[in-house]
Amino acid sequence: MTLAFTTFPSPVGDLRLVASDAGLVAILWQDDDPARVPLARAEERPDHPVLRETARQLAAYFARTLDRFDLPLDFRGTDFQRSVWAALLAIPFGETRSYGEIARAIGRPSASRAVGAANGRNPISIVAPCHRVIGSTGALTGFAGGIAAKRYLLELEGQTNLL
Repeated sequence: MTLAFTTFPSPVGDLRLVASDAGLVAILWQDDDPARVPLARAEERPDHPVLRETARQLAAYFARTLDRFDLPLDFRGTDFQRSVWAALLAIPFGETRSYGEIARAIGRPSASRAVGAANGRNPISIVAPCHRVIGSTGALTGFAGGIAAKRYLLELEGQTNLL
């Protein structure tokens, strides 16, 4: 099955939205390393219904009129990665969690580093809010979109006490 993609211009740079017929597969950053989220060939189809709805909801999110996404998601990864990404979806808007908290939430309390690695491979940035995961000290840590984008997203969600 060929994937569909379109480009969404956002305040944090152009985002590449990728979908299958089952749902949203990826939101990729402008300078994303292609090895971070390997995908099959995609054809440009801005009319794809999942892509149109994703763009609509992202526009509302950036306009501060949406705080919860409602999209069909087509996560592609290992069982462990999908468990981490599911835990990301449970982090409420405007809140953060540490890697250790995510590890405990998925029943793998000693897997903080593995959680960090899975978080770094999250294919559906923003919607599966990996930007809401921070270091145990409260410091902003690595982010595929860059620390400035992570800070922007957290501030958009009302976080003002960022390190």
